[in-house]
Amino acid sequence: MSERILCGDAREQLQALETESVYTCVTSPPYYNLRNYDVSGQIGMEATPEKYISRLVDVFREMRRVLRPDGTLWLNIGDSYRNKSLIGIPWMLAFALRSDGWYLRQDIIWNKPNCMPESVKDRCTKSHEYVFLLSKSPQYYFDSVQIQEPAKESSRARYNSPFNLGSKELAGRGRIRSVSNSPGMRIFTGYRNRRSVWDISTANFRNAHCAVFPEKLVEPCILAGCPECGTVLDPFSGSGTTGVVARRLNRNFIGIEINPAYCQLAAERIRTV
Repeated sequence: MSERILCGDAREQLQALETESVYTCVTSPPYYNLRNYDVSGQIGMEATPEKYISRLVDVFREMRRVLRPDGTLWLNIGDSYRNKSLIGIPWMLAFALRSDGWYLRQDIIWNKPNCMPESVKDRCTKSHEYVFLLSKSPQYYFDSVQIQEPAKESSRARYNSPFNLGSKELAGRGRIRSVSNSPGMRIFTGYRNRRSVWDISTANFRNAHCAVFPEKLVEPCILAGCPECGTVLDPFSGSGTTGVVARRLNRNFIGIEINPAYCQLAAERIRTV
């Protein structure tokens, strides 16, 4: 397997990559007006949310060129407040990407059991973020079996009931056999299709980079979006968590990061896997 960390502006570095060469992108761009990384040209410190969204759309437009026709984008993005009002950054970006040609396939809720406490008294403590699944084409690579989750034993009777048998299976009296738990199938496997709320604790990483992907958040995205020996891309690779998971799962990785110190940090982390 191969790993590359490209140091520089995400859009410019993407322009140098081969067209339709990447299976999936798993990334989390800098959040709007949240952290200043003190790097010239950084994304996230724009004067308005609209300018921030516009810059990200430009980056992901170039990334769409790099994706295979059946490629996907897994995009984690948080929200911000301005003048006591929630801006709505995640959905602003999701709708802007859809308008730019992406297929907006799903919003996944990342629920954080160990969320950061807040001292606010006029709203609830925020404990979730979004992960959007977007695709380049209507049909795309998605290995749902790789990310199945355990089903409750109490579901066995429901899956095996005549109510869940498809019309072909009823007509053939069981000649069609499958190991799926989808409606219309007969065999209870002990697993079910993954749900859209993911309970994943935030990551603790003692180093200069303070915004770190949890590996458990990245893992299902890569397993579903890229086969073994395929290539995973992260245009905002930061400390390199996507690359760490890609290497562990036997995938190739290309990371892009504007901060030279983080480029070195990411390369060192990936080498230790």
